[in-house]
Amino acid sequence: MIDPKHKSDIAARLAYYRELGIYDFYRREVAPGAVAVLDEAESEPTETHTEMPALKTLPNLPAKAAKPESGVLNRVDALRIIREDLGDCTRCVLHKQGRKQIVFGVGNPNAELMFVGEGPGADEDEQGEPFVGRAGQLLNKMIEAMGLKREQVYIANVVKCRPPGNRTPEKDECDTCSPFLMRQIDVIKPKAIVALGAVAARTLLGLNESMAKLRGRFYDFRGSQLAVTYHPAYLLRDPRQKVETWKDLQMVMGYLGLKAPQKANA
Repeated sequence: MIDPKHKSDIAARLAYYRELGIYDFYRREVAPGAVAVLDEAESEPTETHTEMPALKTLPNLPAKAAKPESGVLNRVDALRIIREDLGDCTRCVLHKQGRKQIVFGVGNPNAELMFVGEGPGADEDEQGEPFVGRAGQLLNKMIEAMGLKREQVYIANVVKCRPPGNRTPEKDECDTCSPFLMRQIDVIKPKAIVALGAVAARTLLGLNESMAKLRGRFYDFRGSQLAVTYHPAYLLRDPRQKVETWKDLQMVMGYLGLKAPQKANA
């Protein structure tokens, strides 16, 4: 029997996780003969008591708690539910560091290709849409070079609020906000995802590797194939890497069966 305080603590923790957008829980089975939790009163050694200490019964956590958008077939409606769940988010410190609005995501909810950046900048914070500044203009050209239009893809960021001064998002900020991105990915179900820059790549893949090691291959990710390339903002600072970025995009194009548009004759 679970005592009321223990049950209340578990309920509070589950509510906290759901506030973060984390809904999936898995119960790991205890191997035969393993000791899970020792009763504190019985864990003290005595001269006369030599039997194995009794095990406390742990509560059975749900194998999988339903997300609010679960069972919603229309992807537009499902994304709207996620946005409503996000609300006027105050889950991390970014909400009180000068953000004007939350930048959720934009594009085709049925897209085969999704781009993920790190976070909104000043222009994005002003307009409420990801990649609308100088880096966004370059991303648009990258998308067009792949034979697509911006309206055909979906674009989002790891964090939904602008970090002050456009600084790099902190790990705890990424960890707090990324569950909502994962839910977006699960709804859109793109065939391919392009992680733009190291922050997006490391957050999605959970790998603390350099861009050189992360690029040049596909990763199986939530039913999609994920590729890593440079962030457009980095390309504005170092245009020499555009050649390498084009190689990454060509790899994605090959997987999706896309062909670059032919240039018009001068």
